Amino acid sequence: MTRARIESISPSLIVSNVTQTIAFYREKLGFETMYEQPEGDPFFAIVRRDGVMIFLKAHGSVEPMPNCSRHPWIKWDAYVYVPDPDALAAEFAGNGLEFHKPLTITSENLRGFEVRDPDGYVLFFGRPYQERIL
Repeated sequence: MTRARIESISPSLIVSNVTQTIAFYREKLGFETMYEQPEGDPFFAIVRRDGVMIFLKAHGSVEPMPNCSRHPWIKWDAYVYVPDPDALAAEFAGNGLEFHKPLTITSENLRGFEVRDPDGYVLFFGRPYQERIL
């Protein structure tokens, strides 16, 4: 029996201002806007880069609530697998991004870095670390 393939997952984030959040993901992280509703003053949008999509939604009575604001030991809102975190960190730095946590090897043995968006959501960009043997 052939196993069906799963390609990606798309987190859905409640944000305070969709337009501001789109600008952050576009200008600092290189995402493109796939969809926004209504156009020009959206309350909902989808941003995308390669196989990663993030759904953004604003609702006047619902405040953003990053995981770390609920439980400090849940530090990430999304883990984004990146084959070459060093190259991506260099690209983001070139875009003027201020990292939440710089490129490192984490206590979980992951090579990567953390980014915090305008509403405090923390995304980890990285991969499992394996020391290269020359």
